[in-house]
Amino acid sequence: MTAIATLGSHCALQVLKGAKDEGIKTILVCEKKREKLYKRFPFIDELILVDSFVEVLDQKCQQTLEQNDSVLIPHGTLIAQMSSEQIESIKTPIFGNKWILRWEADREKKEQLMREANLPMPRPVLNPNEISNLVIVKRQGAAGGKGYFMATSEEDYNTKRNELILQGIISKDESLYIQEYAAGVLAYLQFFYSPLKEELEFFGADQRHESDIEGLARIPSEQQLKNKKVPSFNVIGNSPLVLRESLLDEVYTMGDNFVEAAKKRVAPGMNGPFCIEGVYDENAKFTSFEFSARIVAGTNIYMDGSPYYSLLYNEPMSMGKRIAREIKNAKEANQLDKITT
Repeated sequence: MTAIATLGSHCALQVLKGAKDEGIKTILVCEKKREKLYKRFPFIDELILVDSFVEVLDQKCQQTLEQNDSVLIPHGTLIAQMSSEQIESIKTPIFGNKWILRWEADREKKEQLMREANLPMPRPVLNPNEISNLVIVKRQGAAGGKGYFMATSEEDYNTKRNELILQGIISKDESLYIQEYAAGVLAYLQFFYSPLKEELEFFGADQRHESDIEGLARIPSEQQLKNKKVPSFNVIGNSPLVLRESLLDEVYTMGDNFVEAAKKRVAPGMNGPFCIEGVYDENAKFTSFEFSARIVAGTNIYMDGSPYYSLLYNEPMSMGKRIAREIKNAKEANQLDKITT
């Protein structure tokens, strides 16, 4: 029988609880420093203890996963801690499309795919000397907001970049991506595409809470000006969001367009969970500034099911459980190769 495995971080608890709910064996690749934490949860059948998550590439770890006929569920920690080449070299079948994770990790490729999906996007700024409006500066890959900063001019950009280099948060040679800042209500739109059913499901929406940029709003403006520390966008947690029903048609259209663009650009396409991330302005117009080509941590708030999934399933259905259900159905239909890479 197939086992479901993942790395001990990000949304591992949701993924493995969902697998256990579907009657599937669970395996956690766990850093030794977190062993005590994960041993608290009875739905984890087996721990593979490592000093670093990169050890998932080692023959010993791969052999254990192979012996259990495992499917590895990718999440943000996999992308943050490994290069695209390392991820693509993993021999264990990966749920979804491991090739599209390269497009998530590379800002230029990410922008290209979003444009081909006709997603409304903020203008990219190719050079710091072209900054004329408020911009947000981002790192490559899944950094969880760490090292992001805002700037209003080339001088402001250089000052903040140099400060983050001095703090050791970003490296001197690191390539940064500059994008005009889109203001509005943050909305991270969570989807699941099933290649078995050839159907898109809208799972839910969330907002992310970032420290310490959120706290600045509670500080008087004159005191903000005296604060020389570059504010952090490090994600601390998530909260649920329910959209106006009139917005749902556009939400599904964006999801469908993204799935179709991914099929054409990076085979086998955007299978499994993904997220389109952006903001709604005062006219309820959506601007997307990111996508995540795998399960996102915002789904953790819906471990008993989301409002939108309660419309599709007459049972509690987390994203972790939905992934496990897809794997179980594929296994029974002898179609695991259709949902893994």
